[in-house]
Amino acid sequence: MKSLIVLALIGMSSIAVAEEATTETAQNIAVEQYDYAQHLDIARVISQSDVPNVCAVVPARMTYEDSQGTRHILEYRIMGNGCSNG
Repeated sequence: MKSLIVLALIGMSSIAVAEEATTETAQNIAVEQYDYAQHLDIARVISQSDVPNVCAVVPARMTYEDSQGTRHILEYRIMGNGCSNG
């Protein structure tokens, strides 16, 4: 029973991500690669990708609006949540 609930939740989250990606693609929003020297104008964060539970550097995305109301998708690298200090 628990496995069915987990599968249902995974399926629903996959659909939500696919719908968001389809909406962004339909709006012709280019994915920008983050650079440390880049100045970001972030007025409102719309969504962020989940950080996986791995001990590695992984890609992540953030969708945001700038102060002019223009929507952006920023791809960057982040350390996963699976590393422990012990």
